[in-house]
Amino acid sequence: MPPESSAIVQKLWNYCNVLRDDGVSYGDYVEQLTYLVFLKMADELTKPPYNNKSAIPAAYNWQSIAGKDGIELEAHYRSVLENLGKEKGIIGVIFRKSQNKIQDPAKLKRLVMLIDGETWLGLDIDVKGEIYEGLLQKNAEDVKSGAGQYFTPRPLIKAIVEVMKPQAGKTIFDPACGTGGFLLVAHDYISAHNPNLNKEEKKFLKEKTVHGKDIVDSVARLCAMNLYLHGIAGDESPIDVGDALVSEPSDHYDMVLTNPPFGKKSSVTVTNGDGETNKEKLTYSRNDFWASSTSNKQLNFVQHVWSLLKIPGSAAIVVPDNVLFEGGAGEVIRRNLLQACNVHTLLRLPTGVFYAQGVKANVLFFDKKPAAKEPWTQTLWIYDLRTNMHFTLKTNPLKYEDLQDFIQCYNAGNLLKRKETERFHSFSYDKLMERDKVNLDIFWLRDESLEDSDNLPDPDVIALEIAENLQDALEQFSGIVGSLKE
Repeated sequence: MPPESSAIVQKLWNYCNVLRDDGVSYGDYVEQLTYLVFLKMADELTKPPYNNKSAIPAAYNWQSIAGKDGIELEAHYRSVLENLGKEKGIIGVIFRKSQNKIQDPAKLKRLVMLIDGETWLGLDIDVKGEIYEGLLQKNAEDVKSGAGQYFTPRPLIKAIVEVMKPQAGKTIFDPACGTGGFLLVAHDYISAHNPNLNKEEKKFLKEKTVHGKDIVDSVARLCAMNLYLHGIAGDESPIDVGDALVSEPSDHYDMVLTNPPFGKKSSVTVTNGDGETNKEKLTYSRNDFWASSTSNKQLNFVQHVWSLLKIPGSAAIVVPDNVLFEGGAGEVIRRNLLQACNVHTLLRLPTGVFYAQGVKANVLFFDKKPAAKEPWTQTLWIYDLRTNMHFTLKTNPLKYEDLQDFIQCYNAGNLLKRKETERFHSFSYDKLMERDKVNLDIFWLRDESLEDSDNLPDPDVIALEIAENLQDALEQFSGIVGSLKE
């Protein structure tokens, strides 16, 4: 990163820490940056050499903010956010339900001056993206914010995209897009592997290739801005806000890459006539679902991903272990999925790689096929990256290099020429059908930690895990104390 760009990163980080002392979370800080940087860049586009007409009304543009101070600035900024949230296209997505979280006018003015002092459009796209991605990751690491559920480890995303090999001219969708990691990496993969695209192909890549949806307004906003800063999207936002599971999709895609939110049950908050609220299980009545009576969010997402795909189409979805073995609706869905798709690969992920603690997850890879009498799945290949593997979020995080063996075994160029290894085994369709409830939670390696105390993880690994858990607990207690003081 060039020195001048690195200096901007440092300024942003330093000021973020100042605001943290004032009770502004990383998430709130990133949101405010999203609003202000967007307005500043929109203003830069109206000046030479761009000379574009601004989509931002003059009453709410950057100049209207930069020229104010004190209480007047704070009041005007609130008005800007409220009114721009009513606009259409990407502007409306970014400012939808936006609020000013920086209550101190002096600190707001400092942030405005910090942003106003830089020429953002002059920065390399990669640099702007790195700045924003860094802030998103810091937000995910902040235990109190709970934002980690929206942040999939980038090494894992990169490995998934590497084996999925998205193609130019094809569409990609993430129905639980979070901050846009899958969409961003897939876009960059296509761009890097297709250096000779013509003008129309480049336009399609920028404006029509990636699409996403998220149920949380603030997260959809972060995603839209993340793509924007990486030079992706046109006038219309590629990101929608809403519950992806509610209805049968009207649009279908060549590829779906997603990590749906952790949490087993879907629920909705209901308020009765006395003002009392309670959560009720939410089931989705969809004719295109194999099992529409379940409130299991993860099982519903598996069905939804299948429904989103074109024929042919391919998907990679992160799922918790229960999706692989749960009976009832789970068994019905697995049987139908193996019949209707070529479910060819399962990656068993190690613990300690997600910000949600203790999650046991997998990546399921499948290709949607036309209706047929015979099942499309002939062989399921399982790669076990979990047994005897130990990772932690901070001291021993999962790296892209840790996934290289999986990438090689996957053999994306020809799935029919795979070879078994110690961690990569194949299971025929008939063998899967013989298993109780079509249980796909299959493992064969000897787990050394279960044998005896002599085979426990190294003491330094255990110590690091304990230290990280204690640190996270301390941060949570500090957050509670801060809340009580407020």
